[in-house]
Amino acid sequence: MEAWFSEQIDQTFTTFGTSHTWMLSMYLVVSLGILFLHHPLRNSSVLHNLVRFSLLFLLLLSEISYQTWTIIHGLWMEGSHLPLHLCGVASLLGVIALLTYHPKLIKITFFIGILPAAIALITPDIPHGYEHFRFWKFFVHHMAISWTSLFLIVSTKVTIRKKDLLETFFYLIIYSAFIFLFNAFFQTNYLYLNGPPIAGTPLDWMGEGIMYYISLVFTTFFVFSLMYLLYNLIKKIR
Repeated sequence: MEAWFSEQIDQTFTTFGTSHTWMLSMYLVVSLGILFLHHPLRNSSVLHNLVRFSLLFLLLLSEISYQTWTIIHGLWMEGSHLPLHLCGVASLLGVIALLTYHPKLIKITFFIGILPAAIALITPDIPHGYEHFRFWKFFVHHMAISWTSLFLIVSTKVTIRKKDLLETFFYLIIYSAFIFLFNAFFQTNYLYLNGPPIAGTPLDWMGEGIMYYISLVFTTFFVFSLMYLLYNLIKKIR
């Protein structure tokens, strides 16, 4: 148990290895389950609340346990452990949205929670294999973020319009400006505004210098547009 919760890396992560493939398969199966069970999720209060509080439990447990781990190992302010990345923000907003069902929060979590978390699951930035706490925290947390965003859309009557896409995009630009200043002051790299992570991700294709930021802006808007198209597909199914 001590090794499982330690900072030491005894088993490295292998992209698309057996454990990674199992996690991706689980993510896909549950995501499809939420999507195709939209009718009972909306009409059965028992099933709805079971999924709702299960997701709430997973989000809170993941964040609290991770912050506890960083504090124990003295990593809390080292530049990537605070919930300031996009998925961290989606997680916190997801918790509040599950508790309040605030329409605006549901819309924002839809745009920033599903695809970014899915991309993180496909290209994880983690050093540890399945025998370590961080492996399970990473996958459970990111799956729960994406599932929460999907669940809140299919199980409520919230409607997303084009103006919601533009509004969320505007919020993210403002937040990015704040994080840019935060990174400069604390020498951190939240939102990966100072460059892509060490692990290979699609951010490696964004170029360098000013082109990196331009690519981030256009890619984000493109992703949001894809999410809007996905919403319209979900709406037809729903």
